[in-house]
Amino acid sequence: MSDKLTPRQKAQLGVLETLPARFQLMHRLIEEIAGLRADETVVRRLTRLLDESKAATNAVGLTALTETMGIMGMMARRRGGHQVKIRGLREGLGSLKINFEGALRSASMGEAEEEVTDPPREG
Repeated sequence: MSDKLTPRQKAQLGVLETLPARFQLMHRLIEEIAGLRADETVVRRLTRLLDESKAATNAVGLTALTETMGIMGMMARRRGGHQVKIRGLREGLGSLKINFEGALRSASMGEAEEEVTDPPREG
């Protein structure tokens, strides 16, 4: 990791470090809901976890993660269509993991590496 990280990148890395453990908990809760072993408290716990994570990522400007968590939160609150809800939550978690990798890579780059200049235009 580069030594020339901006304060924003440091804040993003601080939030990103907490997400893998939250992803594991989200996975466990989604699978518990999928196995029909869950009651309403498990669903509420998942939505609370998604909302807390969404607020944390929004505070440091990780919009892709924020939007995905918002969609997952709405899906978890939705009534009816149990299989559709589970599939959506699983796909959302997969999307979160992909966005997480990209955000981690972006936040880990130093200032000089992050600035990409456009090639000169002719004309």
